[in-house]
Amino acid sequence: MQLTIITINYNNLDGLKKTVDSVKNQSYQDFEYVVIDGGSTDGSKEYLEENFQKFNYWVSEKDKGVYHAMNKGIEKAKGQYVLFLNSGDHFYSPKVLDKYIDKVNNFDIIYFNQKVVGKTKTFIKEYPETLSFAYFLKDNLPHQATFIKKEIFNAVGCFKEDFKIVSDWKFFVDAICKYNCSYMYIAKTLSVFYQDGISALKENLNVIEVEKQYVLKNSYSLFMNDLDDVLKYMKIVHNLRRSKKIKWLIKIGLLNKF
Repeated sequence: MQLTIITINYNNLDGLKKTVDSVKNQSYQDFEYVVIDGGSTDGSKEYLEENFQKFNYWVSEKDKGVYHAMNKGIEKAKGQYVLFLNSGDHFYSPKVLDKYIDKVNNFDIIYFNQKVVGKTKTFIKEYPETLSFAYFLKDNLPHQATFIKKEIFNAVGCFKEDFKIVSDWKFFVDAICKYNCSYMYIAKTLSVFYQDGISALKENLNVIEVEKQYVLKNSYSLFMNDLDDVLKYMKIVHNLRRSKKIKWLIKIGLLNKF
């Protein structure tokens, strides 16, 4: 089987229903669907029991948190690639898998754009075609819009379960920068993400920083010594790309897009 879609959930019945409906309404259905529930008490377990025929595997039991649940999903997955579409997330349209599933091959990591719905604005989040260590210091890949070849978990390792927020970031940094996993960017929108999770809460910003600094200090301390100039130039390029004058010069052909 080419693809396993994994949904994790804990006490988010409405989000779970939204995600399951999105998955089961895809015009392309040749995939395995795994749902890992953390022992919810809000009716999620009963919903899963009533709709068991929609899943290839499901379980509702206490776990150690988000990343333990994601690792449990990986353990059960039989597909060549896995996609984490967690409760509340959903596909961009009912036909996105049909349109793009043929592109899910050869590379270890294949990532798409995602639509981000925030409290004050909604936008399409685009990603760079070329990844770097410097990029990961400022951003991450979207697990909701990234197909991961299952076999690379054997080399890179699964998600660090004692992290609260940034274990998926650590996985992608390690996969790309340490293990040189192959990757490909598809500049199309695959999924919709809502900025209402734990990583979006202001009170968790310190947790994110502490966890990231732990990874950088313990695994990438030598990289950090060389990055001051790189980050400075990245900021300059970023600001230039946002300039209206630069956009106008590109539009009329006096500058190439960069």
